[in-house]
Amino acid sequence: MTLDTSIIDRVYMAEALELARRGLTSTTPNPMVGCLLLRDGRIIGRGWHQHAGGPHAEINALRDAAQNAGDQADDPSAWRRAAAGATCYVSLEPCSHTGRTGPCAEALIAAGIVRVVYAMEDPNPQVDGGGFMRLREAGIQVSGPVSEEQALALNEGYIRRMIYGRPIVRCKLAMSLDGRTAMDSGESHWVTGPRAREDVQRLRAASCAIISGVDTVLMDNASLTVRREQWPEAPAEGELRQPLRVILDSNQRLQPDCALTKNHSAILVLHTGGELRHQWPEHVEHLALPALNGRVRPEAVLDELARRGCNNVLVESGAVLAGSFLRRALLDEIIIYMAPKLLGHKARGLFDLPLDKMSSYLPLQIKDIRAVGHDWRITAVPDLDS
Repeated sequence: MTLDTSIIDRVYMAEALELARRGLTSTTPNPMVGCLLLRDGRIIGRGWHQHAGGPHAEINALRDAAQNAGDQADDPSAWRRAAAGATCYVSLEPCSHTGRTGPCAEALIAAGIVRVVYAMEDPNPQVDGGGFMRLREAGIQVSGPVSEEQALALNEGYIRRMIYGRPIVRCKLAMSLDGRTAMDSGESHWVTGPRAREDVQRLRAASCAIISGVDTVLMDNASLTVRREQWPEAPAEGELRQPLRVILDSNQRLQPDCALTKNHSAILVLHTGGELRHQWPEHVEHLALPALNGRVRPEAVLDELARRGCNNVLVESGAVLAGSFLRRALLDEIIIYMAPKLLGHKARGLFDLPLDKMSSYLPLQIKDIRAVGHDWRITAVPDLDS
């Protein structure tokens, strides 16, 4: 029995998407992309975009095909010897412009690829159908989209930034069973257990930036870093990529000797203006942004992060800042780790939301609930239809 071509395409595209996921913590500001080369029913090359500024997925797949054929991986003529007549499965439209690397559409044409199957178009205005047009002009059959929904979910932050100029924003919070995040004194150390804390490391590693408020940083003596010892899936070798740590410090209360600065990855401190009060290490940048009621405007923060190429942003903060983002409809997803503990009525709540009527509630849709060690992780999104 012969399998339907569309089924075969979905099977190979699923592997291309899995390859793309390998770039989860390293490709920003670029999207995650995977590529598979197939000829005569056999996979001859695999590749994924590993880091911004490095070769794109298609180039890595051509290099892999040449190497598998016993040829020179970096020789374009070897790519043609290895891949001529092949089908290319790629999770995102091949680029048609020259950035830090050359156009992948031209590389596929030069390599003699005869068919390109894609999962989704690239919303980047520099591409936006231009890659497909160039491939078709060269006589290459272009098929797709295939598994588009999965591809869109994979790069939703990149897509949001390209289309709307804002990153995807997730808010991570930890609470007790009675909805409390900290004692009245501010003490909040280890509300949840070790498995939940491991899961938070994964969230951080997949984020381009982490936003927090100065109160949280000072109270928790926070560092907001990705820590290898708490992240089992961390790469075994090499330095971990750290997200940009963004601190909203409207009145410049942060001190240069805080725990945050001990790790030398980049820190962006956002305030409302005025001369800097201290001398700061080189990895700490200060920037004044527009204010609202004496505080940095959250919208201005997201605009600045989008300008810097951030696709996925994680908010890790106290109730005031988290409530501000939620009230202003700036949260795309809320991730709550719930511990089987009771902290009592005097403890602090999850969000600072000045609601006094049942009819004023903010509706959410729960996407997922699962056990994480002894705790529960609840993932919810704003219910825009209510």
